[in-house]
Formats: sequence, structure tokens, C-alpha cells
Amino acid sequence: MADRRQVLRLGALAAGAPAVLGATASPALAGGHRPPSLVVGHRGASGYRPEHTLASYELAARLGADFIEPDLVSTKDHVLVARHEPEIGGTTDVASRPEFAARKRTVLLDGISVTGWFTHDFTLAELKTLRATERIPAVRQHNTLYNGLFPVPTFQEILDLRKRLSKELDREIGVYPETKHPTYFRELGLDLETPLVQVLRRNGLDRADAKVFVQSFEAKNLEALREDYRLRAPSIFLTSATGSPFGDTRTYAEYLTPAGLKKLARYADGIGPDKSQVIPRKADDTLGEPTTLVKDAHAAGLKVMPYTFRAENTFLPADYRVGTDPAAYGRAIDEQVTFLKTGLDGLFTDQADIGVLARSATYAHV
Repeated sequence: MADRRQVLRLGALAAGAPAVLGATASPALAGGHRPPSLVVGHRGASGYRPEHTLASYELAARLGADFIEPDLVSTKDHVLVARHEPEIGGTTDVASRPEFAARKRTVLLDGISVTGWFTHDFTLAELKTLRATERIPAVRQHNTLYNGLFPVPTFQEILDLRKRLSKELDREIGVYPETKHPTYFRELGLDLETPLVQVLRRNGLDRADAKVFVQSFEAKNLEALREDYRLRAPSIFLTSATGSPFGDTRTYAEYLTPAGLKKLARYADGIGPDKSQVIPRKADDTLGEPTTLVKDAHAAGLKVMPYTFRAENTFLPADYRVGTDPAAYGRAIDEQVTFLKTGLDGLFTDQADIGVLARSATYAHV
């Protein structure tokens, strides 16, 4: 099993790889000629720091991520902040704050009953008194070292960090925001679209050539952003291996047919599928053979950037695990190389340094 400290050291050395690869490596892959795949720091460097914190985003950039990825939800006073879900009981210390005990309640979130504390019941000032905690401590016990240290960041604070790091690292860091549960927030009178577009425009990032991808699991959300809000920044439709977008009559599978992809290309620039939709697993949980999704999406003019690649055994296919400890690292680099060889335009990873190494290994053999 790869030693974690060695991976971190190698990742730090490889952090300059995107610029080097872009300038010197042949981009040919999977029979075509495509630029090197993007590495998206999923919720920052969430394998090493509590997710959706400025510390997590900064580490991802320093480990070589091309993009940092915040999930956006709204506060009571309509400010966009970064949390994986509007429910924050599992990602902040709110449950230990007696002054907020009465805020705990049950809501119907996209048709599912959820109990906890919700960002839309807090003003930004109140949220700023909370501190982030590790969401999956059983797997990432190391990250619990940082519990209680980092506040909940606003989208503007993330863009400010992006600007500072782009200058310091001498390469432009992209931002890949996701609108979380847009229909739910719209019904609360806290639409995500208006403040998202306003913040992007205020920062000069609502351009077709901006290093931005706006993503959503709701196709209607992306269509409205393009047609009603005149969003010019590129957008990505996120898909699940099962089910439908909330409130949608079409399934994700229908969107991903060749005909569905062509229609999607009218208002989206790419797709972000579950990685199992690119290479599914067999019945024994080992990795199977690639589907035609990458080829079909590219034929429709869409980029393909699947989620989520993680280094721990519990998240890996059975044939890429090492040992029996679910929290130990497996053959994560090998898994990502296997996926990158299908011709991906990028991938989401919790450990950006591993993504950079996998990309370097992939293109080194082209």
C-alpha cells in the first residue's frame, strides 16, 4: 500500500504538472486528441481536511487541483455559503451549541424527511459562529484533528481565496460551484440562481471562457440559468446511476442516451456522471468494462467529468483494495488511470495530489 506521506510528497512535487503537461505532453488519448484531463478538488481536499472549508480548498489548490468545488446553499438572509447539504448537523458543531438547540426540526427535502439544523434557518452572522467538523470520521479519523477550527465560508470568500491563490501559485485556479437542491430553496423564497449569477458577474467570471463550471443535478435548473438568467459561464449536468432529477419526468438514464445528450448540449457544456456510469462494477464489486457514455457525450459536444474518486479502500472497487482496513489506502492511482484512459475531460477527487499523479501517469504513457 502506498504510504500516505509519500503520496503527499509526490503530489506536492507534481502540483506543477498541469502547466507542464499542457505544454509538452501529447494530448492523444483513447484514440483522439484531447487536452490533459482536469483535476477537480472535490469539496476541496476533503480527504485531508474537513470538507467545504477555506483550508480544504487551499490545500487542494496547493496539491495541484485545477478547480476547487464548493456546494452552495443559502442562509436565511440569502447569502450563498458552502455546505454539502442545507442540513448542517453532520458537518458543523451546531449540535453542541445550546443556543441553537431549538432550531432543530424536520423538513421535507426533495421529498425525503430530514431532521437536523438547516442553513436557511440561520443568518450568515449566526452561521459564522459555528465551526466545521469532519463528515465521515470513521473513515477519516485524521481529519477530526481539525474539528472546531474552520468557519463556514461564503461563496465570495471562496472566490477571494481563488484569486489570491491564482496569483501566488502563478496559475489560474478554477471554481466549480454546485447549486444544491435548487427547487427546494426556490420554494423557500431563497433561489440560488440570482445570488450565484450576481456573485459570478461581480467577480468577472460570468464569461464563456471563464475558468468556471456551474453544476447541478437538476437539468431544469441549468436550463433556467442559461435561458432566463443569461448565464454565460459553462455548465455541467450532474447525473446519478439511478433515479430522476427532483421534479423531473425524465430519468437520468434518459438524459444520457445519444438523443438525450444532444438535447442537453443546447444548454449544458458537459456532464458529471457517477463514475459507475463510465465503468460499472461487476457483481463481485470488481471493476467491469467501460460503457459508451464517454464516446456518446463527446459525440454530442459535451465534456465528461465523473465523481468521486477517493483513496480509501471502502470507496474502491474490490480489485483495487489493499488489505482489509476500510480506511486504509488502496490502489487509488491505478483506479484513476484506468478511468482516465477512457478519455475523460476531468475527474472529481477528494485527494487532489493523487489525481495529479494519476494524470501524470496516464499521459506519460501516451
